Amino acid sequence: TEEAKSHAAAIKTELNSHPEIAGAGVSDAYNITSMHSSTGDIDWPGKPKDLNMIISQMYADVSFLPTMKINFVEGENFTGTPADSSYFILNESAVNKIGLKKPYVGQQVSFHDRKGTIRGVVKDFNFQSLKEKIGPLLIYSAPWNGNILYVRTKAASAQKAIKLVEAQYKQYAGDVPFKYTFVDKAFDELYKTEERAGSLFNVFAGIAIFISCLGLFGLATYTAQVKTKEIGIRKVLGATVPGIVGLISKDFLKLVLIALIVSVPIGWWVMNKWLDGFAYRTNISWWIFLVAGAAAIAIAFATISIQAIKAANANPVRSLRNE
Repeated sequence: TEEAKSHAAAIKTELNSHPEIAGAGVSDAYNITSMHSSTGDIDWPGKPKDLNMIISQMYADVSFLPTMKINFVEGENFTGTPADSSYFILNESAVNKIGLKKPYVGQQVSFHDRKGTIRGVVKDFNFQSLKEKIGPLLIYSAPWNGNILYVRTKAASAQKAIKLVEAQYKQYAGDVPFKYTFVDKAFDELYKTEERAGSLFNVFAGIAIFISCLGLFGLATYTAQVKTKEIGIRKVLGATVPGIVGLISKDFLKLVLIALIVSVPIGWWVMNKWLDGFAYRTNISWWIFLVAGAAAIAIAFATISIQAIKAANANPVRSLRNE
């Protein structure tokens, strides 16, 4: 509310006096994990006339950056005084996009027709989904005021810290409902779709493996029955159980190897296409496919061996008595 916003300094001072609070700062970013406030109204000396640069913008008071533990690569934070109206803080992507040369601090930038100087440059941090590449960001302070309070709590005292914030809020906001959220949960929400897709893939993969094992088991049973007399003759001639198991299993394992040769390149291509949707992604290591292939062969062999061992241990007299 406007009342709470006008008393932001007093609220922060009171909250910081409690050991459960590790820091409190104000911003206008309703959700720092999904900021969409941007502008093209930025200028600097030597800007090319044909360059149409879009930059994200965010208000932050003097306490916000320390509360969020956002580190500086050059310069320093706002001062917390009216002089902040002539200062700007940029991220690394912004100074690189503008094409500034070091040292960045003290160089002139015009933002919404308000001239000022760069006071500091912060390390790039994600203020959108990881699917998005970190873009240029400008952080300003006065004269605008933010209306979102960010509070860093001690992990073991989170619930008590929430009650302290609520008490301060109600002191100035009256009957307006108190609402809060956790930044880590906000980040989690960005990837709910991927988590659900992952769960579905696991379920369908399990079903596919189960059906495949049923098919292999059925084929192994049929093969063992067809080769009953052959197995009996081999056992009479001195064949061992491992040798008979290998005889029955080798044709099936060849099929599994052929399936792996076909599926691995396709799987690698599909996964890379999916990961291309993320600006910041992991690489697919070769050993993942090696482990997956070894697991597929092991599952197939275990499934086939049940019938193969049973057939190899059968009494050859029974299979040959009609000959």
